[in-house]
Amino acid sequence: MADLFAQDDLPVVTDGGPLADRLRPRTLADVVGQDHLTGPDGAIGRMVSAGRLSSIIFWGPPGTGKTTISRLLADAVGMRFEPISAVFSGVADLKKVFAAAKDHARLGEKTLLFVDEIHRFNRAQQDSFLPFVEDGTVTLVGATTENPSFELNAALLSRAQVLILRRLDAAALEQLLDRAEALMERPLPLDTAARDALIASADGDGRFLLNQVETLYSVDLAEPLDPAGLSALLHRRLAVYDKDREGHYNLISALHKSLRGSDPQAALYYLARMLTAGEEPLYVLRRLVRFASEDIGLADPQALVQCLAARDSYEFLGSPEGELAIVQACLYCATAPKSNAAYVAMKAAWKSARDTGSLMPPPNILNAPTKLMKQVGYGKGYQYDHDVAEGFSGANYWPEEMEPQTFYAPGDRGYEARVAERIAHWNRLRQERGQA
Repeated sequence: MADLFAQDDLPVVTDGGPLADRLRPRTLADVVGQDHLTGPDGAIGRMVSAGRLSSIIFWGPPGTGKTTISRLLADAVGMRFEPISAVFSGVADLKKVFAAAKDHARLGEKTLLFVDEIHRFNRAQQDSFLPFVEDGTVTLVGATTENPSFELNAALLSRAQVLILRRLDAAALEQLLDRAEALMERPLPLDTAARDALIASADGDGRFLLNQVETLYSVDLAEPLDPAGLSALLHRRLAVYDKDREGHYNLISALHKSLRGSDPQAALYYLARMLTAGEEPLYVLRRLVRFASEDIGLADPQALVQCLAARDSYEFLGSPEGELAIVQACLYCATAPKSNAAYVAMKAAWKSARDTGSLMPPPNILNAPTKLMKQVGYGKGYQYDHDVAEGFSGANYWPEEMEPQTFYAPGDRGYEARVAERIAHWNRLRQERGQA
C-alpha cells in the first residue's frame, strides 16, 4: 500500500514504481505532518525512546501515514511487522497470524500486527484479538478512518491507546512536493497559483497529492500550467464524507451550532460542505425544520414557515434549482432571533405528564354530553372566555390535585417578547380575579 514520504536518501523501489512508494519514509523523522505524535514529546516518540510499544489504534483520514508509521515503528523497536487488511481477512487468516507470532515468540522475536481498516472487523472478530494482545503474543496496531468509539468494541479499546493523525496541512503537503521535485530532479510544471491549487485539491491527503504529481510528470507540457489548466488536466479529490458515519454527524453538528450562534457565514459553509459532498438535501431540510422549533420557536414563528416552504420548493424544483430555497431557509434561521423556550417547555411538560400519571382535569372544563355527566358536575361553572371582559375568564384549568406549573417562559427576543407581555398581562388578571 503506497504511503508517505522521505526526503534525504530517498529510497527507490523501482524506476517504474508509484511515486508515493518511492517517497516512502525510511525513518519516523521523515514523516511529515504528524510531529505531535512522532516528535520527541509525542506518544510515538516516547514509545520509541523507551524501546517498548503498547497496542495502538491510529485514527485519521486517508493519506496521512497510518501504514507507514506502523511499519517504521516496528523497525524502530526491532519487531517483526505482520500486516493484514480487515477487508480481505477473516478469522482463519487471524489464526494463522497468531500461530506464526507464537512461533516467532519462542525464538525471541516479537510481532507487531498491523490491521488496516480494523473497523471492518465485526465485534466477534475484534474479540478474537483480545487473548493474544493480553498475553503479549502480538502488539496490535490498528488503522481506521472511522471514529473508534463507534466502530471498535470497548474491550479492545481498553487495551489500546488511540492516537489521532491529522490531515496534512499546506506546509506538510508543500514538503511532499519539494521531495517529489528532488527525486524527479525537475520542478513541477506549474505556476505559483497552480501549485497552491494543487495543494488545496488534495484536501489533506498526501497519497492523493503524490498521485496527482505523478500524473503531472507523465504529461509532456510546453509551458507551466495555471490553475485553469491544472483543473482541466486533473480532478479534485472528493471530500471525505460518509453519510452514515462520523463525518456526517460532525458536519450536521457544526451546521446546527453555527445556526444557533447566529453566524450565517459559517452556517452556509457547513451547508455547502454537506450538499457538495452528496448529502441528501431532504435530510438537511429536516434538520432545519427541527432547528426552527428547537432554537428559534416563537421568537420568530416565520422560521418554521420558511423551512417548510423550502422543503416544498425543493421537492417541486429538485436539484440544483431547489437548493437555493435551502440556502434561504438556512440564512433565515441563522439571522432570526433565538429562543429555546419552547424546547425547554416541552421537556418540562413531558416530565410532568409522566410524573403525575392520570390526574383528571377539573370538572368545570369537561364536556357534559350526557345527563349523568351533568349530574356529577361536568361543565358546571364553566365560563366561555369570549363572553367575558377582555376575552379572558382566568379560570383554573389544572387538575385539583396539582398546583399550576410554569413550563413555558418566553424570552425577550423577537416576537417572543410580545408573547411574554401577554402572559404577564393574563397573570395579573388572574391575580385580580382571585384565580392565581
